[in-house]
Amino acid sequence: MRRAQQITTYGVGSLIALGDQSYLVSGLDSWDVSEEDMLHEPRLEQRLGKSGFRRPPAGLNGSSGVKVRRFPQTYSCPECHALRPFRDFGGKNRRDNTCGRCGCPLTPSRFVVACEKGHLDEFPYWRWLHARREEGRRSTCSPGTAELKMHSTGRTASLRGIVVECSCGESASMEGAFSPHSMAGLGIGCRGRRPWLGPQAGEGSCDSTLRVLQRGSSAAWFPETESALSIPPWHDRLMLQVQRHKRHLLNKVDLSPKSEERILEFADEEGWLAPGNYTGEEVVRAVHALSGALREEEPEEEEDFFVLEAAKPIRQEEYRQLCTVTEDDPRNEHFVCVESPGVREAQLPGVERVMLVKRLREVRALRSFTRVEPLMHGPTDRLRAAPLAESPEIDWLPAIDVIGEGVFLSLDSGRLRAWESADGPGTPSARVAHLRANHERLLRAHLDESGPEEIRSPVTPRFVLLHTLAHALINEWSLDCGYPASSLRERLYVDDDMAGILLYTATSDSAGSLGGVIAQGEPDRLARSLESALARLSWCSADPLCMETETAGVNSLNLAACHSCVLLPETSCETNNVFLDRALLVGTPDGDTPGFFS
Repeated sequence: MRRAQQITTYGVGSLIALGDQSYLVSGLDSWDVSEEDMLHEPRLEQRLGKSGFRRPPAGLNGSSGVKVRRFPQTYSCPECHALRPFRDFGGKNRRDNTCGRCGCPLTPSRFVVACEKGHLDEFPYWRWLHARREEGRRSTCSPGTAELKMHSTGRTASLRGIVVECSCGESASMEGAFSPHSMAGLGIGCRGRRPWLGPQAGEGSCDSTLRVLQRGSSAAWFPETESALSIPPWHDRLMLQVQRHKRHLLNKVDLSPKSEERILEFADEEGWLAPGNYTGEEVVRAVHALSGALREEEPEEEEDFFVLEAAKPIRQEEYRQLCTVTEDDPRNEHFVCVESPGVREAQLPGVERVMLVKRLREVRALRSFTRVEPLMHGPTDRLRAAPLAESPEIDWLPAIDVIGEGVFLSLDSGRLRAWESADGPGTPSARVAHLRANHERLLRAHLDESGPEEIRSPVTPRFVLLHTLAHALINEWSLDCGYPASSLRERLYVDDDMAGILLYTATSDSAGSLGGVIAQGEPDRLARSLESALARLSWCSADPLCMETETAGVNSLNLAACHSCVLLPETSCETNNVFLDRALLVGTPDGDTPGFFS
C-alpha cells in the first residue's frame, strides 16, 4: 500500500484484503515510526491540537512499519462448509490459511457488524440462528459447543441462497441481514468493540444500532482528513528549520524578548548564521512568529457546527494569500503564487481573478474515521468519530505532504451576488432549497438529546456552484493535460466574502509530477477549458432524467449530477461527491433556473 493510501483508503481501522485473507490496520500505538521524521505544519497542528505529524512508516531498515490484525476471525471452508474461528481450523501453523481437515484454502467471513460510532465486531452467526427460533423452544447448544456450517444452495445469487446451519438442527438463510434494523429486531446490540486497538479494546455497551456490512463495503470505513497549505510565513525555508527544532527551542530557549541572545547562540550552533544564510534579526523574528502562533488560544470545540470546511478560518487565511502575489524566491521553498498574465485583458466572463500557484505544499492528516455513515457537518460528528490510538500519550497523527502545483480562480463577486440574490420559484436559491431540506433532514436523523434545537444546513447556491465548477474543470483538464482525474484535487473557499477554487496535483506518486497544470491557467487555455466544460455539462447522456431529478446521489444530496457528467473519483472531492448541481452552471433547458454562465 502506498503511504498516501494509508491516509485516504487504508488507514487505521480499515479492512484490507490481502490475497485470500483479511486484515485490520492496527492503531497508532503499534506503529513503528522510529525511522520517520516529524512533519510540521503549525496551522494544522494548532487546529488539531497535536505537536506534529508522521508519515506512515514504510517498514525499512529493520522497522516493523504498520502492523495489522486478522479480522474477521471467523472463516469458512468452501469444501467441508465449516464456519468457525480461524485458529480452530487446525492448519499447519498460525498463519496457514488452509483447513486442517480437507486442505482447502479458507475464506474470511463475508459479513461483519458495525455501528455509527465506529465500533466493529464479528457477525454473530450463532445468535442470528438461535434468536429466530420459535417462541417457547429452548436451545440445546451454546456458542462455545455449537458447530456451525455455511453453504450456498446455488438456487439464487441473493442472500436467500446463503444458508447457515447449526449442529443442534437450527438453520437460517442470510436473507434480511442488511436491513437497517435486522440486528435490533433480534435483540442483538453493539458491544462497543474496537479490534484495531487490540483484542479486548472497546467501550463496553453502546446504544447505537448495529448494522450488517459486507467486509469489503465502502461503508466499513470513512476517513476524516484535515489538510492545510504551507503559506507565508510558514513556507519560508528558515521557518521550516525553526519548526524542525521547535521542541528543543521551546524547551531550552526562553522566547521572551530578553532572550534573543540565547536564540542567537542556538542559531549559531546550528549554522543558521553562517555567511550567506540568515541574519540574527531574521532568526529571532521567525522564532517569535512560531511561538506566537503556538500560544494562540484554540477553541475547545469548532466555532460552528454548521459550517463547511470551505468556510473555516484556516481556509480564510489561505484565500487571502492565494489572492496575493508571492514571488519565486529561493527562500520561498513551498509556496509561489503569481497572477496569470493577460487575464485582466482577456476578461473571462464570470471570472474575477486567476492565480498560478507554481509551487505549493499540502499537509494532509488522518484525524479519525467513522463507519456506516460519513461525517455530515453536524453537532454529532465528534461523538461518532473513532479514535486512532488507545494511549492518550500519542501526540501525533499520520499524515503525508504533497508538493505540487495548481491554479486558483475566483468568481466575479458583483455578478455572483446578483445571481444568488434573485427571488422567485425558479431561482438558484429556490433550487438549492431542496438540497438544504434533504441535508437538514439527515442531520436531524442523527441528532441526540444534547444537540441544538435549530438545525440549519450550511449549503448555499454559491457553494454548490463553485463545487460543481471545480468538478467540471477537473474532468476537462484530465482530458487536456494528461492527468487522470484521481491525480487532481479540489480545494474550495466559500463564504460570504470568498468565492474561489484551487485545483492542484493531489498525489505524491509519479502521476502527480507530470507538470503542466499551471499551463491550464493561461487565459487562452482557461477560456477554451471553461467553454468546453460548460458545453459538456449542458447535456448528459442520462438526460432528461439527470437534469430533471429532484433527488440524486448519496442521501439525496445532489440534483443534476451523476457519473455521466460531474462526479469525480472520491479522492478528488472534498465532500464525497455530494452538493452538486450542473444546472447552476448552465441553467435548465426550460430556462426556469438561470445558470451562472448561461
